Amino acid sequence: MADLFATDDSEKPLDANAPLADRLRPRTLDEVVGQDHLTGPEGAIGRQVAAGKLSSLILWGPPGTGKTTTARLLADAVGLRFLSISAVFSGVADLKKAFAEARDHARLGQRTLLFVDEIHRFNRAQQDGFLPYVEDGTVTLVGATTENPSFELNAALLSRAQVLILNRLDANALETLLARAEALEGRPLPLDPDARAALIASADGDGRFLLNQAETLFSVTLPAPLDPAGLSALLHRRVAVYDKDREGHYNLISALHKAMRGSDPQASLYYLARMLTAGEEPLYVLRRIVRFASEDIGLADPQALVQCLAAKDTYEFLGSPEGELAIVQACLYCATAPKSNAAYKAQKAAWRSAKETGSLMPPRNILNAPTKLMKQIGYGKDYGYDHDTDEGFSGDNYWPEEMRPETYYTPVERGFEKRIAERLAYWGELREKKQR
Repeated sequence: MADLFATDDSEKPLDANAPLADRLRPRTLDEVVGQDHLTGPEGAIGRQVAAGKLSSLILWGPPGTGKTTTARLLADAVGLRFLSISAVFSGVADLKKAFAEARDHARLGQRTLLFVDEIHRFNRAQQDGFLPYVEDGTVTLVGATTENPSFELNAALLSRAQVLILNRLDANALETLLARAEALEGRPLPLDPDARAALIASADGDGRFLLNQAETLFSVTLPAPLDPAGLSALLHRRVAVYDKDREGHYNLISALHKAMRGSDPQASLYYLARMLTAGEEPLYVLRRIVRFASEDIGLADPQALVQCLAAKDTYEFLGSPEGELAIVQACLYCATAPKSNAAYKAQKAAWRSAKETGSLMPPRNILNAPTKLMKQIGYGKDYGYDHDTDEGFSGDNYWPEEMRPETYYTPVERGFEKRIAERLAYWGELREKKQR
């Protein structure tokens, strides 16, 4: 069985047959690209290195942004022994072995930086197992995760470690990596300027992916530099990073909701496309748009809900990809409709009032009286039948006797709700006249 533990190999000579990404791995923190906000003199890492003392850290960032490399270089920079484990392949026995090794080295005066890749994959009990060894200084823990630590890591562990956010690599950082690759290979990539820009864009901020693609390009013999079409034909398209059950999923659906609420159809379409092209279940997205039609449009445009439900029927009838156009139509309708959360606020207020007032009896005059006894005790007595009035409005009191009338729903002065507001005002005037 292969050893689960990796120790520092930063001093090993470069293997000419190693992957390009490994051969280009930075040897000092200064060579790490795209993370100057952390590694620079004023950054959290830069300051700790200058002080020669490292606290436990959680490195949070997308794939290919240098989390593992940064941890390894941190150990070198402050003189710690580097020990690496992966939460994917390790269990409790492996953790115990790592802690025992660290304790043995501590007795000899050699402190250990324990790097835990994919630390979020350890369960809560396993995460708790780190606490005593972090607290007594047996190890300086540096964990790496692509997931939001607030959701995936124990509060106790987070309280003992500083969370540092690594940025997705921008175009300048990715260009720097390509230039280093070309210098190492001693020749330029076989790309025209537009294809080079397309290659950088396809990496989606992932430096490792970019270098793997560059390695493929270096391995082929081409008669002329590739244009974007030629590059696309040669390399597989990168699938967007998107986990349906993790933070990226919730971030994008939140962005879609906010863009529709902000009446920006262009941004709404962008986030809709991000989710659907990444493989999100179309009916999940549509369910969120239906909810939006009630929560953020409501009676300002009653047709919004109708449009969304029609889109659901259309998608179920046609399937993908034809039915996705109906989802686009519903999204655009909602993004461009007048907005009101009056119904949403009314629901919350009415629900709260119902819980507070309990089981109050409605006024007897509006209750049906199917039996003689119920008639005798006043059920239905003096009920005002609205259709018998000239205005079609009786102005009766419909609230329990122990409760004052409440106002839950206040329509806005936009869209169809403006007409509703006018009706409510008219009925309010009639009610006052009838109660005089």
